[in-house]
Amino acid sequence: MEKYAWYSKRFGQPAKDDEELFLLLTVGVFQAGLSWQAAAGKREAFLRNFAQLDIQKVAGFFPEDIEKIMGDPEMIHNPRKIRAVIANARAILALRPEFDSFQDYLWHFTGGEPVIENYRAIDKIPNTHPLATKIAKDMKRRGFQFVGPILTCMFLKAGGFIQDEVSG
Repeated sequence: MEKYAWYSKRFGQPAKDDEELFLLLTVGVFQAGLSWQAAAGKREAFLRNFAQLDIQKVAGFFPEDIEKIMGDPEMIHNPRKIRAVIANARAILALRPEFDSFQDYLWHFTGGEPVIENYRAIDKIPNTHPLATKIAKDMKRRGFQFVGPILTCMFLKAGGFIQDEVSG
């Protein structure tokens, strides 16, 4: 079984779990500048190095944890991206006084339902979306890192918040 099959199978399915969303966001962070296969293929390394994606634990990581992660030969060795994952865990926790969870925060932008976009051809699907731009701006304001409009759009599509349908 290919090492990124998990991503292909779950891509676009509405996410309702914070750890799953944190994993998808982590894949997005590491995907920046790479292919989605390269990042999605590192799932086991992400789980191993980021405390099984336990948001509370990752938020408590220290600089020595970054050095340890950098020492894993299976990881993508980019300290900025590793620091971004830690910052994103902290930003998720910071949402909790206002929202019950990361998923509630994200779903509040859509009214709890996926945004479905119809296109005539697959090559007409844009790599960003006005909703993604709005969410990316809000996420940055809240301390998230590596969440530009394109990355956020792909993250939202992976999590099923935005769903593209081709009818042509």
